[in-house]
Amino acid sequence: MSGVSLELVLNNGVHMPTLGLGVFQSPPDETAAAVDTALRAGYRHIDTAAAYGNEREVGVGIRRSGLAREDVFIETKVWVSDYGREETLLA
Repeated sequence: MSGVSLELVLNNGVHMPTLGLGVFQSPPDETAAAVDTALRAGYRHIDTAAAYGNEREVGVGIRRSGLAREDVFIETKVWVSDYGREETLLA
């Protein structure tokens, strides 16, 4: 299909892969393996959030995959109590 893109270009010029692995409700003991498997299969976008309780395991999965960090687009959400510049940076 001509003209189909596998990524979006955001307003700030950042390229975001359109297909990603979401880890919402992924048990922490399964998350690292799921992320590693997805990245080895060609995914380059991981969608997570601190509220999911598995961000550490997302990092483990990325390291296990052997990909460079800059080759993986990680999307996360900031919890409502962490709004504001300094709070967001800390979160």
